[in-house]
Amino acid sequence: MSADRVERIREALTALQPVRLDIRDDSAKHAGHAGARDGRGHFSVSIVSAAFDGLSPIQRHKRVYAAMGALMDTDVHALAIVAKTPAEAGA
Repeated sequence: MSADRVERIREALTALQPVRLDIRDDSAKHAGHAGARDGRGHFSVSIVSAAFDGLSPIQRHKRVYAAMGALMDTDVHALAIVAKTPAEAGA
């Protein structure tokens, strides 16, 4: 199930045309956590995209959340985000 979720997240974030995208499922670290009881997971995303040019960190996170859409309600309880431009990432 976890690999499925990672792939759904990857598909959703392709809307931001990332030049680099790393997704890690951290759900196992949160087993027994109140937020994990409903079956949703904890994930970390590192994304590099020109879509973040000129945006503040908060605006970048909002873009990621918007791209995630309904996954935030159905699959994801917590999402740690590192969002950089290609220039910031040296890509």
